[in-house]
Amino acid sequence: MELSPVMESFVLHWGEMGSRWGLNRTVAQIYALLYIAGRPLPADEIADTLKVARSNVSTSIRELQAWELIERTHEIGDRRDHFVAETDLWTMAARIAEERKRREIDPTLAALARCLSDVRMDDGIGKDAVARIRAMHGFLESASGWYEEIRDLPQSKLETLMKMGAKVARLEAPGKKPKKKKGKR
Repeated sequence: MELSPVMESFVLHWGEMGSRWGLNRTVAQIYALLYIAGRPLPADEIADTLKVARSNVSTSIRELQAWELIERTHEIGDRRDHFVAETDLWTMAARIAEERKRREIDPTLAALARCLSDVRMDDGIGKDAVARIRAMHGFLESASGWYEEIRDLPQSKLETLMKMGAKVARLEAPGKKPKKKKGKR
């Protein structure tokens, strides 16, 4: 597959974004390529297009399948597996959020809970440190709870919430405008 300059820029940028989010650059680039390609692609064509090793493509495809961001498909007359990206952006974002919560937030909450449980046996820890661990645990627990609540909202409600932005804060205190941050106009 020949990439136009804009397509190449899209794929490269997606790889940069992915690496900043903790994803392997090639994993992110493969998703971007499949997203923008508009047709299912076999692994060897992905490797040729991105100029990466076929083994790297195979590993990356397994990772994307684990995240449920791509799926395997077949074409008549071709024995190779082809792959297609999830193109619904809401579905993609929801799957990424769910997987990141499972991989990052849930283990951190468990580790913080263990720390709080072990506090009684640690004579060297100060009250301030315990308070900070408790505050971090509480914050992540609240964020996780909030995610659990909004995760199952219909897409139309989520779109409305996003469009409302900071206006949502005024729902709790009608008539009051949020304070402006100093230094911003």
